[in-house]
Amino acid sequence: MGRLNKQLDPTQTGFEAERLESDLRKRIIGQDEAIDQIINIYQTHLAGMSSPGRPIGNFLFMGPTGSGKTRLVEAAAESLMGDARAVIKIDCAEFQHSHEIAKLIGSPPGYLGHRETHPLLSQEVLNQYHTERIKLSFVLFDEIEKASDALWNLLLGILDKATLTLGDNRRVDFSRALIFMTSNLGAGEMSSILRPNLGFGAGEAERQYSSGIVDQKLGDKVARAGLEAARRKFSPEFMNRIDKTVVFKALGAPELRKILTLELNIVQQRIFTSANGAPFVFSVTDAAKDYLLREGTDMKYGARHLKRSIDRNLVHPLSNLIATEQVRGGDLIRVDYEPAQGRLTFFKEAEDMPAYAMVQMVDTSIAPPLGSFAAGAVAEIPRAVNGKATRR
Repeated sequence: MGRLNKQLDPTQTGFEAERLESDLRKRIIGQDEAIDQIINIYQTHLAGMSSPGRPIGNFLFMGPTGSGKTRLVEAAAESLMGDARAVIKIDCAEFQHSHEIAKLIGSPPGYLGHRETHPLLSQEVLNQYHTERIKLSFVLFDEIEKASDALWNLLLGILDKATLTLGDNRRVDFSRALIFMTSNLGAGEMSSILRPNLGFGAGEAERQYSSGIVDQKLGDKVARAGLEAARRKFSPEFMNRIDKTVVFKALGAPELRKILTLELNIVQQRIFTSANGAPFVFSVTDAAKDYLLREGTDMKYGARHLKRSIDRNLVHPLSNLIATEQVRGGDLIRVDYEPAQGRLTFFKEAEDMPAYAMVQMVDTSIAPPLGSFAAGAVAEIPRAVNGKATRR
């Protein structure tokens, strides 16, 4: 046996983890740290090195609303399980009183309504999205800070021993589950750091943070504010059972512009896969994009406000054009902005375009994962319309 002195590279990831990372970076903008933490835990699971008798990973995602906390969980489920809805979501606002825990674990025998109560966290519910290839469960406790102490105490056993005992004494195994908890705790403190009210530096911290050119001390200060808020709210026993706590970054102008491109692509794919069977292509000018960003930029609500802007200014008018047959299959629509009218304008630039030409016009620089239904539908368009878009 020859002796080697070959240096190894522990920073490399396997093919499966690399594919997941690539998919997540296409869907989630500006939250690289959170993606890295998920990839590290998933790679450890694939290597068989996860701690026995515990969930695969316990995550606490903190940060302002609209920064992508819930969306990251859905994107991970979509990439691995093929469906963004393959997430068992528990809205913690529904469990603000201790007696409401019965909805999660069921009522014990002898209590009124025992047989009529179906626990939300049974083994059947946990395993419902398992496939032959991947047997993972995504469990999301949304806005965990709104839950009662009874739910936090219930979570102690799940996070530490991967076990939950139901009201009828059945046990639920969470050893193949990824547990995610989201929270808006500390959002006010983070905002005050980025938006000081007094002094000549007012707004400068926010501009630096939003532009992505962040001073390390400022980034650490924002993250520390979130962690301190969590420690004030939750007990040390609870915090010690969390594997990764990630403070999500507030989205700035560069991130929102990338998200706009992503959302426009999703709208285009929705048109391709809609039930009317008459796909068409639209292009958005830079002036129109700037208008959508102006209308949809709100640091308080993050990317959610941008989606509302797209729905209000683009999707609804396009729906009217489709319903009135002003837009038909095979059309090319240019979306522009008219300053005098203060709204988007729509022009038909071509019609009777073949399907392959429409597919070639779609921007795939930022697109959903290739395994997702929407992205797969793009490849199916030529087959679906037999090489040419159908006119109604």
